[in-house]
Amino acid sequence: MDITLIVKQVGDFAWGPIMIVFLVGTGLYLTLRMGFIQIRGFQHAWALISGKYDSKEDEGEVTHFQALCTALSATIGTGNIAGVATAIASGGPGAVFWMWVTAIVGMATKFTSCSLSLFFRRFNKDGTVSGGPMYYLEKGLNQRWLGLLFALFALIASFGIGNMVQANSVAEPLLSSLKIPKYATGMVIASVVWLVIIGGIKRIAKVASFIVPFMAIVYVLSSLVIISLHFHHIPSVIALILRHALSPTAAVGGFAGATVAQVIRYGVARGVFSNESGLGSAPMAHAAARTKYPIREGLVAMLGPFVDTIVICSMTAFVILATGRWSSGETGAVLSASAYNSGLPVVGNYTVTFGLVFFAFSTMLSWSYYGDRCAQYLFGNRAVMIYRWIFVLLIIVGAMVQLEFVWNISDAMNGLMAIPNLIGLLGLSGLVARETRKYMSAGIGR
Repeated sequence: MDITLIVKQVGDFAWGPIMIVFLVGTGLYLTLRMGFIQIRGFQHAWALISGKYDSKEDEGEVTHFQALCTALSATIGTGNIAGVATAIASGGPGAVFWMWVTAIVGMATKFTSCSLSLFFRRFNKDGTVSGGPMYYLEKGLNQRWLGLLFALFALIASFGIGNMVQANSVAEPLLSSLKIPKYATGMVIASVVWLVIIGGIKRIAKVASFIVPFMAIVYVLSSLVIISLHFHHIPSVIALILRHALSPTAAVGGFAGATVAQVIRYGVARGVFSNESGLGSAPMAHAAARTKYPIREGLVAMLGPFVDTIVICSMTAFVILATGRWSSGETGAVLSASAYNSGLPVVGNYTVTFGLVFFAFSTMLSWSYYGDRCAQYLFGNRAVMIYRWIFVLLIIVGAMVQLEFVWNISDAMNGLMAIPNLIGLLGLSGLVARETRKYMSAGIGR
């Protein structure tokens, strides 16, 4: 029995057509059930992260803004650079449209899941907070076995997609660009990550609330410079995206061509992979927010897919398409680096390199928290410190080794997390819809 083949088959299912329909279909259903909350609550959500409604008297550990930054630090990662490039290289320009669709319906998914994480969060004796799908599956849906499954999948994924894969994504470009040995990169990252995660969610949130705005602004500004230099191509880029959203893309240059099914599949899969809507990771970060209104944190959380995909992923996509590099035959981070370097010689290449470094580092911080919440749920409080030590040591390993198997198993676990989570969202959507109507009709804080 070939374990590698089995893992690959599980991963293909986890990110295959059935799961894609399940994820997007759930997002569409929740969009309708919540009365297009993405539109109705959008302006109020921005007001919430401004700090206008923060109160230190409310229960919780971090502010609305810090919770959002912590969740964003996990989603803004290699998917925004390598994932977007892969979607375009495999599905063509039309894949970008389906990434946008995924983000829009994903906002309703994220709103629902993170609202539920506040309704069913647990306050520990030491003042810390635990929350996420495992708790609303157990307490809300009365299905502890689904909570255990989610926690197990997420725990395994944290060592892969949230750790070793990210460490390798940092070590590779630093070796090729600056000739820094992989073991040195691994040891430095492990040391810094340890100094942050030992302080729990409060320290992670403080660091994330600095890193996320900084790295997002630098990346977006660099992208806008390139886009402005190719501004005359933008109308044709938009036309290209819309024209091929529902039509095949013919082979051109090094691009092999794509069917409509490929366009949709790669766009949706990479979109979900980037913003993680429906997978259930972000609710664990948002559960720690200080608020007495769960719906408020749901509104804050739904900004995540907007920032991650509509803004940052679109920047990468527009640069790749405007510079014409999308048909070069390159893929992944190599394609992104090639496009940025073409649009802004030398500077563009470093933008991608350091973007990968910062994005991957911040992803490790948040996923360490997701993993320790799952370890606590599965094995109790004593497991948290043990988990953190293992997490840090695996960073060094991940930086130095080839990770095809690790990538496959973590990719599979990351996708499988969605199954119990989506069941919980559908089963508890009535509660969120009812509380949303109460909150919005009361006009609380407005």
